[in-house]
Amino acid sequence: MATKKAAGSAKNLTDSNPQYLGVKLYEGQKAKKGSIIIRQRGTKFMPGKNVEVGKDHTLYAVEEGTVSFRLARKTKFDGSTIKRNVVDVK
Repeated sequence: MATKKAAGSAKNLTDSNPQYLGVKLYEGQKAKKGSIIIRQRGTKFMPGKNVEVGKDHTLYAVEEGTVSFRLARKTKFDGSTIKRNVVDVK
């Protein structure tokens, strides 16, 4: 007979927290100074007027105003052009 009860180890039961990425303020909504507009990985949305980029590519408002989105052409280093989304606060 065994002197101790057999017990299995639980190795894969921990889970990380969700990242909560995406658009936080939509077009036409009011943005206060310092409020987060978009959380993203990489610059899928580019900053426009009165918008800055954080170190984790988060876009936030520098001034108060309303959020607006637009398409802009961006020239890459190889000479090709692509359309990118730009976020403004007016």
